[in-house]
Amino acid sequence: MSASCHNHAITFDGTSPAYRRALVAVIVLNAGLFGVEITAGALAGSRALQADALDFLADALTYGASLAVIGRSVVLRARVAQIKGISLALMGLWVFGRTLADFLAPGVPKAEVMGAVGLAALAANLASVLILMRWRDGDANVRSVWLCSRNDAVGNVAVMGAAGMVALTGSGWPDLIVAALMAGLFLSSAVQILRRAAAERTDHGCGHSH
Repeated sequence: MSASCHNHAITFDGTSPAYRRALVAVIVLNAGLFGVEITAGALAGSRALQADALDFLADALTYGASLAVIGRSVVLRARVAQIKGISLALMGLWVFGRTLADFLAPGVPKAEVMGAVGLAALAANLASVLILMRWRDGDANVRSVWLCSRNDAVGNVAVMGAAGMVALTGSGWPDLIVAALMAGLFLSSAVQILRRAAAERTDHGCGHSH
């Protein structure tokens, strides 16, 4: 075994009926919340809500990909995880770019819409986190699903906090700051997913080189 090979124990690769059912339930929740948040974000003029809505859409699509590759080869699962990591990074960069542009001329979003929708989204995401909690330490494919669900819950708490600050200050700055922080969270999670997927592909290659 070369010096670059490491033993990363994979505790769970998603091959169980219970996990498949859990993933389907989470996909449905994410798809539904995307529709709600993208509409509300446009009506409220909230960049944070729109960023969170895009996260819901990305999650629904990538969870579907995760479901499709369960039980397939380590290399294929790792490749899908890498695609998810790259898409998460691109989304983070897009949100950061749009938010940076808005810093030049910030508007004031509707705090009441942000708060109400953020609360509904938080409830859905907490349900997703609880559903997936027992499988949070699986392989890169399974782990990426957990990280995205966790990001959603954190993002919703932040959106609700921004709504409160917008209402108190009458300024759009809290909304933009939260959107920028969410972009940073997306990028951080993307790095985690890509590193884990790369390690799994390396370990798989080492295992076949014996």
